[in-house]
Amino acid sequence: MSDRPGPKVYSIAAHRGFADALVAGLVPRYSDANFGLAKLTLLLPSARAARTMQEAFVRHSGETGQAGMLMPRMVMVGDLDLDETLGPLFDSLGAGAAIPPAADPTRRWLRLAQLISETQENAPKGAALLRLAFETGQVMDRLLVEEIAPGALRQDEVLSIFEEKLSAHWQDNLRDFAKLQQYWLADLSARGELDAAARRNALFREAAKRMRDNPPETPLVAAGVTSAAPALARLLRTVSELPQGAVILPDLDLSMGDEVWDELGAAGDTGAESPFGRDDAVTHPQYHLKLLLNRMGVRRDEVQQWHRAGLGKGPPERTHAISSLFLPPEASKAWVDLPANRRRMAGVRLIESANPEEEAQAVALLVRQALEEPEKRVAVVTPDRGLAGRVTQHLRRWNITADDSAGRPLAQTAAGRIVLLLAEAAAEDAAPVPLLALLQHPLAGAGEGRADWLDAARALEMRLRGPRTAPGLAPLKAAAEKAGVGEWFCGIAEAIAPLLGHAEPLGLAAWLDLLASAAESLCGDAVWSREDGRALSSFIEELRLNAREVPVQLDATDLPSALRDAMDRVAVRPPYGGHPRVAIYGLLEARMTRADLVICAGLNEGTWPPTPSTDPLLAPAVLRALGVPGADFRIGLAAHDLAGALGAPEVVLSRAARDTSGPAIPSRFLLRVRALLGEDMAKAATDNELRALAGAIDDPPPVPPHPQPQPRPSSAQREQVISVTALDRLRSDPYEFYAKRILALPELEKLDAVPGPAWQGSLAHAILEDWHAGKGSLGELADQHLSELSAHPLLRALWQPRLMRALEWIEAELKGEPGRTPLKWEAKGKISVKGITIHGVADRIDRMPDGSLAVVDYKTGKPPSGTQVENGYALQLGTLGLILRDGDIGGVSGEASCFEYWSFGKNADSDTGFGYKVTPLKVGNKRSGMEPDEFLPKTQAMLNEALDEWILGDEPFTARPNPDAPVYNTYDQLMRLAEWQGREEDEG
Repeated sequence: MSDRPGPKVYSIAAHRGFADALVAGLVPRYSDANFGLAKLTLLLPSARAARTMQEAFVRHSGETGQAGMLMPRMVMVGDLDLDETLGPLFDSLGAGAAIPPAADPTRRWLRLAQLISETQENAPKGAALLRLAFETGQVMDRLLVEEIAPGALRQDEVLSIFEEKLSAHWQDNLRDFAKLQQYWLADLSARGELDAAARRNALFREAAKRMRDNPPETPLVAAGVTSAAPALARLLRTVSELPQGAVILPDLDLSMGDEVWDELGAAGDTGAESPFGRDDAVTHPQYHLKLLLNRMGVRRDEVQQWHRAGLGKGPPERTHAISSLFLPPEASKAWVDLPANRRRMAGVRLIESANPEEEAQAVALLVRQALEEPEKRVAVVTPDRGLAGRVTQHLRRWNITADDSAGRPLAQTAAGRIVLLLAEAAAEDAAPVPLLALLQHPLAGAGEGRADWLDAARALEMRLRGPRTAPGLAPLKAAAEKAGVGEWFCGIAEAIAPLLGHAEPLGLAAWLDLLASAAESLCGDAVWSREDGRALSSFIEELRLNAREVPVQLDATDLPSALRDAMDRVAVRPPYGGHPRVAIYGLLEARMTRADLVICAGLNEGTWPPTPSTDPLLAPAVLRALGVPGADFRIGLAAHDLAGALGAPEVVLSRAARDTSGPAIPSRFLLRVRALLGEDMAKAATDNELRALAGAIDDPPPVPPHPQPQPRPSSAQREQVISVTALDRLRSDPYEFYAKRILALPELEKLDAVPGPAWQGSLAHAILEDWHAGKGSLGELADQHLSELSAHPLLRALWQPRLMRALEWIEAELKGEPGRTPLKWEAKGKISVKGITIHGVADRIDRMPDGSLAVVDYKTGKPPSGTQVENGYALQLGTLGLILRDGDIGGVSGEASCFEYWSFGKNADSDTGFGYKVTPLKVGNKRSGMEPDEFLPKTQAMLNEALDEWILGDEPFTARPNPDAPVYNTYDQLMRLAEWQGREEDEG
């Protein structure tokens, strides 16, 4: 490293490994016999980079056999994308006391929401307002980082674009944004503050000035800083000119030809006709480095190559291949004549999996294989947080704990989720789904009584299954009493009651008070005790403090989405207690890191690189006129991240052919790799063996095809008291009878279920029973029973009108037959057949005008067809006729001559639009059905047959023996229907 005049700027090639190569060069240059490297100050981009450098120093110390080392002072520039602040050095170098303090970002967010609401017509409300305020702050920061003053929005070029090219939508956005900036600047001035980005620029400028006026006596080196912010670029220029200063860049391509370098575009060159032209190659991985050099005022030929290499260096020819890989469009024509040694990427493998789950399995297996080699370090780099989580979980099968340094959004952690569930309970007035998700959350009731807590929660769940009850706590308390957990639920109700019933908006601070109190009541200290709890505590305290100063009103319905948006911006990082040789990084965290094996996963368009998003407030033409790089700029950063990763000794590039939404498009970077390698080399680099091995991990051993189930319970188990409805199931699908009656596995209703036939039928029967008994009109009784069921208002509004029309049809039908008299309704009866008790409930027994009896069965849906009755799959009416003939139903006995289904279904011919009746008998003008005199004898014969075969005999309860029989799908999974039915079809 020479002390030549002018800027001292260096580049570490991708294959050398930035952190280790940097340490290898810094130690001999700046170490002191007495002080080690303590006199050196390293200017680094982020806290993650500082940790990477610490690890590199430790590795270097171990490799050289040193007993210990005094490390340099590390100062962070502070990565805005990671929400990091400047290191304290800048306040001392920049006379921080003389520069106004930075505005609190949370207060700014809330204050911008206030200003938008006050100054803009048709401003959104609630969560949408807060989202717009946050996006507005991001645009402000983007302009401030580029040192674009608010007044620039009124410059001639912008005004001409505004008047001539912008649609009304963009004009309104620009006008609102400019007006809002003025209000915000007035607010800042009144408080004596600066935006954080503006203060950062001021500190950079003042620090650079002081360094120039009084150069530090100790060495200062900026390493790995690639941000091209103008103020930071000028500071780096100053550092590069210090007597003991230097700037060291990662992966600047010094072998690129001048014509290729020029093809990247002006890249902010103020001397160019258009500093950011439409033809700039902003997606190229070197573009942002060219932009940085231009803003530093440094020519590329002034940058020197860093000739030290790190411990994990890759093959030198890899850097040449990377340079060729990312050539801009015109220069890419040279691929045609590129020699093989410039194409070859030895040590790079390609994997294409079928789906994200298979990809995670393959990546985890690669990590497991690599750990078999002593001291080998592995890094998984992916911007896909879902894929990173899957890899982490797959590694646990081998007891490998891998820390995902990119962290998880606070909303996806246990502590964050408990607060969101409370917010959802408040928004939905303690609806069953969010309430039970809250009560069964891992932190709820944590401690020694957790088992009892879960037993009580599950008992309450069983009572709440079915259609939603009325909102509020009263129906829930009644359900808890019926479930036998009333005392337990009283404590729950006391904790969540303050959150419910808020018809008017509340302030955000008040909501946070209520949520924090409820969370602590339900979870105790467990909600705050872990790293996610500590992050949640900081989040709530900071937001609550600022929300008291800047009130923002929120409806209960807006609370969950507003909190989720805010929590998603808070990353909870692990406490770094995982495997020492395995790391999982996001793209930001992976910068400057190096491992022996680097696995780049999730290489699909929209993931790596991400889909560029258009600025929601300022049109692209306006940003271009202001001198702000376009939306595709981040694609170039993602390309640079991949280029850095490709320098490792071993690299695996992985993607999945499908994602959760359908087929996925390969990353443009991966396509370039394949194109550069050529068909033969790309095929040779593809690791199909690993994919097959990953797929085989979870393959079970071969098993014979599962046969059609034919259980044979013992004779004691077969002897049942049988209902008339169960007989239908016994003949149509014996296995269903077996599962429901012998195994006692009834179907559970869902939470918040849509009202099904059983629920509708039970309600209609209850209303008709009281109506026949003269307890009130149909309308009054419908209101009464819906109230007793605590039916939700929406459910009543949707279903009660239809129910009433069907009930009114029944009333009209009975009035239309004056000689027909209902004798019994909802009446029970039973008989003994071959020692087996057959019982049933008749919906209605009528006395007909001729004195005979009629059996009526209500159906909320479609009644059984005549064919189903003839085949013995619908024996209910006939069996009730046998009970009436051979026994009695509600004290009434005799042989019935009329059997009818009264359906509540739609009927265009009915006055009410609902209701019709059918009979399975061939009477009147009917051309099909059973002859009246044959109905009961045939029913008796089919009943005897069923009893002889399955109840008194040893016939197996075969699954689905009758393809034409009406069946339910309740037990399809239990009988493994798809498995044996599909295999039998294949064999056939």
